[in-house]
Amino acid sequence: MVRVVNYEQSSDIAGQLFVVATPIGNLEDISARALRVLAEVDLIAAEDTRHSQRLLQHFSIKTPLVACHDHNEREEGGRLVQRLLAGESIALVSDAGTPLISDPGFHLVKQAQQAGVRVVPVPGPSAVVTALSAAGLPSDRFSFEGFLPAKATARQTKLAELKEASQTLIFYEAPHRILECVTDCVAIFGGERLAVLGRELTKTFETIRQLPLAELQQWIAADSNQQRGECVLLIAGAAKAEAQELSAEALRVIQLLMAELPLKKAAQLAAEITGARKNALYQWALNQKEHF
Repeated sequence: MVRVVNYEQSSDIAGQLFVVATPIGNLEDISARALRVLAEVDLIAAEDTRHSQRLLQHFSIKTPLVACHDHNEREEGGRLVQRLLAGESIALVSDAGTPLISDPGFHLVKQAQQAGVRVVPVPGPSAVVTALSAAGLPSDRFSFEGFLPAKATARQTKLAELKEASQTLIFYEAPHRILECVTDCVAIFGGERLAVLGRELTKTFETIRQLPLAELQQWIAADSNQQRGECVLLIAGAAKAEAQELSAEALRVIQLLMAELPLKKAAQLAAEITGARKNALYQWALNQKEHF
């Protein structure tokens, strides 16, 4: 049985796993609590020990590091949990931002929880929330979709699935794919849909640019600097009327029927099955055919 300790009231951190957010660029963004935890734990599990070592050196923290990344996390996680159960305290960090958010850490956290180890979040920077806070897009509802598929066909399919979503969509994208990703977004969402590129957030060359997708595509294509660094792409959700036009069930049915029938017949049958408008179903199916 692990004893629950309120970290704010006690320095006894033995046997606990701390999930620590670190800066995504500007080192001043690290919290006093994060620095205190990193200095007091017995061990830091880092996505890249060389990267994290530079952070620790900057703040004169001498806590030892061990690698815990995508390729070794399941195996290393077991060993780290045994150390936690033996009474050691461990901090989990990624290269930047909050661990587990499109970064390693899920398997270690899951193993720790299953073993009865207390997992303590130490919140801080996250590129998702940082971008959203300054994007000027609706933030009451949003969907973080992580990295889109690298291959064009899979990426286009994923975007098509999200076309009718009414919430703000947020993606991470590699700089060498940002232009073709935005190009696909123009094809799927339409050139008028509002979007924001957040690039190199909190760093020296930070860029936050809001434009309709077609204009954003042209702007990125015209400036190779916008195809460098860490990128967050945000896309405004579909207008409510557009989003409500076709339900998820209607889209599922029309997709199944499209594979076997001509578009008009598929739209007619889908309308009869789901009660959705035939013209809306046909237009949606036609758009899919044009894009793929």
